[in-house]
Amino acid sequence: MKIECGAWALSLRPDLGASITGLTWRERDVLRPAPHGADSPLAASSFPLAPYANRIDGGAFAFQGKAVRLPATPGFEPHALHGVGWRSRWNVLRAHGGTVDLALAVEAGPEWPWAWTASHRLSLSEAGLEMTLAITNEDRTPMPAGLGLHPYFAVEATTRLRLPAPKVWLTDTREIPVRLAHARGLIDWSNGVAVAEAPFVDHAYADWDGRAAVLHDGWRVDLSASPNARWAQIYAPRDEGFVCVEPVTHRPDAHNAPLGEDSGLTLLQPGGFLSMTTRITASET
Repeated sequence: MKIECGAWALSLRPDLGASITGLTWRERDVLRPAPHGADSPLAASSFPLAPYANRIDGGAFAFQGKAVRLPATPGFEPHALHGVGWRSRWNVLRAHGGTVDLALAVEAGPEWPWAWTASHRLSLSEAGLEMTLAITNEDRTPMPAGLGLHPYFAVEATTRLRLPAPKVWLTDTREIPVRLAHARGLIDWSNGVAVAEAPFVDHAYADWDGRAAVLHDGWRVDLSASPNARWAQIYAPRDEGFVCVEPVTHRPDAHNAPLGEDSGLTLLQPGGFLSMTTRITASET
């Protein structure tokens, strides 16, 4: 499905994990366009993450004295990645004007031992795109929860990324966070870095202020996230034509964080609710 408003156009695949497959402004690619007939959200422009974001080490963690074991996500073994939402078919509840409301209901099972529902609203206006993602615990017992969004921003030859965040989680060879360090320990995006000159990055930045700018030659794209999205997962592969800036409500492998760490993981009581919002705008420079 496709919606348009002013200079903006959005393509959406509810059946493909509620993936955005294209977002343009003045006929310029804001997000990386998905190829025709894409069969994986990993080839899309953006998709929602629920009931958690990024990796859980080995798909295993303990919660309230019980061991939880999740199946490994194909292609990311031995870890579980991004939850269930991105690999599910979402239902369209309402599509009117520039707004689409999507919903997902998931029963307890091997992929996640709690029942939950999610909603995802995408609103396109002349100002840009606003995305609100929410999750509700529909189970009879408390569950851990987290949310995220996974946009692939299109990158041109001279594009720079600016993202003020003073700290970054350094990872081991299995891409699991092991140590929180100053951003200079990897790469500090605070003052803007040319994406083409950056090393490979797939790390969570902490104490993020919720703002990022993708700076092209003559125009820019700005992202802002709600205050509870305090981490930004940056995925910047070499020479792929995109950079991911993923607002998330918890750090990777938060389910295995040491006791007392503010990892961002939320405890949802039965009926409990968590939401986050992200906005994408664009302007000439």
